[in-house]
Amino acid sequence: MTSLLTNTSAMTALQTLTQTNKKLAVTQNRISTGYRVATASDNAAYWSIATTMRSDNKALSTVQDALGLGAAQVDVAYTAMEKAKDLLDEIKAKLIAAKQPGVDKAKIQSEIAQFQEQLKGVATSASFSGSNWLSIDSSAAGWNGIQKVVASFSRTIGGGISIGTIDVQLARTALFDANPAVGGLLEAGKALANDGGLQNTATPVAGNGAGTPASVTLFNNVADVTLDGDDALAFDFVFNGEARTVRITKATVDAALGTSDGVIADGADMAKVVEVALRNAGFDLTNDVTVSGTGTTVTITHVTDSTDATLAVVNSKTSDNGNFFDVTDIDITNATQAELDAFIAGIEAMAAKVTTAASDLGAVKSRIDLQKSFVSNLMDAIDRGIGQLVDADMNAESTRLQALQVQQQLGIQALSIANANSQNILALFR
Repeated sequence: MTSLLTNTSAMTALQTLTQTNKKLAVTQNRISTGYRVATASDNAAYWSIATTMRSDNKALSTVQDALGLGAAQVDVAYTAMEKAKDLLDEIKAKLIAAKQPGVDKAKIQSEIAQFQEQLKGVATSASFSGSNWLSIDSSAAGWNGIQKVVASFSRTIGGGISIGTIDVQLARTALFDANPAVGGLLEAGKALANDGGLQNTATPVAGNGAGTPASVTLFNNVADVTLDGDDALAFDFVFNGEARTVRITKATVDAALGTSDGVIADGADMAKVVEVALRNAGFDLTNDVTVSGTGTTVTITHVTDSTDATLAVVNSKTSDNGNFFDVTDIDITNATQAELDAFIAGIEAMAAKVTTAASDLGAVKSRIDLQKSFVSNLMDAIDRGIGQLVDADMNAESTRLQALQVQQQLGIQALSIANANSQNILALFR
C-alpha cells in the first residue's frame, strides 16, 4: 500500500542506513585507534584486564630501571674488588721479598705503605649514586647491612602485589668498616664473645728437673665454644725460645673432632683441636709437647722435666672474621721472620676473603643480568597478551570498512529511490 502520510520504504531504507553508519563509525574508530576494545563499553571484562596489565607493565618497566641501577652498583664494586685483590697480591710479594736476609726492610715498607693507601682509596672511591659497598660504617644511625635491588613485580590471583628483591650482604663485601667493633675484610675482627678463656703466660715456664715438666694453661673456660666459618683463635707458642704461630679455625675444629658444626663441647674436645693445630704449626707432639684437657681446662706440657725446657703462650687473640690485624697496620721495618710469616698468612687469608667477595658480586651481577633479560621478555609477552585481547585486526577491519562503505552508498541510493515514490504520486495530480 502506498501512503501519502507514511513512506514505509523510505523509513526502512533510513533505518538500514542508520545501522550501517553506526557500524561504519565503529569500524573507522577501530582503524584510527588500532583498538578493538578501546573503552569499557566495548567489552568491560577485556578492558579491565588490559588496563590492569598495562599498569603492571609500567611497574615492570620501573623494575627494569632498578635492575639497571643495581647492575651499575655491582659493576663498580666488582671493579674495585678486583683492584683490591691485585694490591693484596703486591703486598704479599713484598712481604715474601722482605724474608730474604740482608734486604732493606725500610724501603720495602715504603712500597707497602703506598699499596696500603691505594687500598683505602680504592674502597672509598667505589661509590655509585651515593652508595658504597666496600667502605661502610655499620655503627651509623639507621644502618642496614643488606642492600636490596628491586628485581621483580608480580600480582597474585587475589589482586595482591608482591615486590621481589636481590639482597646483597655488605658484611660479605665491605673491605673497611668504620665500626671498630666489627671490621671489614681487610681489618681485624672483633674479639669473640666466648673464646674458651684463651690464656697468655707473661714469662716462659720451665720444669724443675725433679719430675715436674714445664706446663702452661692454654684455655681455662672451655664450654660450648663455637667457631663459625670466619672465626679464628690464634696464639704464639714459644717452645725453648722458638715462637710459632698457631691458628684454630672452624676447619681445624671439624678436622679434629670429625664434625661439621665447629662446636667444641669441653676441655677434652679442645685438647684434640689444639693437638691438630700444633701439628699444623710444625710441632712434633711425640718429642716436643703433650696436650691434655680436663673439664673446661686445656694444658700444654713439655715431654720432659728438664729445667732447660721452657714453654710460653703469648700474643693470644681471637677474631670473628679470621683477621688479627688491619692491612693498614702492616709495618715490617723491624719485623722478625715470625712476624713476617704472620703477615704473609694474614694477607693470604684476606686475599681469599676478597676473592670470595668478588665471586659473590659476580654471582649477583649474573643474576641481575638474567633477571633483566627475563623482565624484558616478560614485558613483551604481556604486551602481546594485551594485544590479543583489545587490538583490532586491521585486515579484517579494512575489509569490513570497504563493505560498509558500499552498504552506505547503497543505503543512500535506496533512500533516494524510496523518496522518489512520493514524487511520482504528486506528479499524478499536476
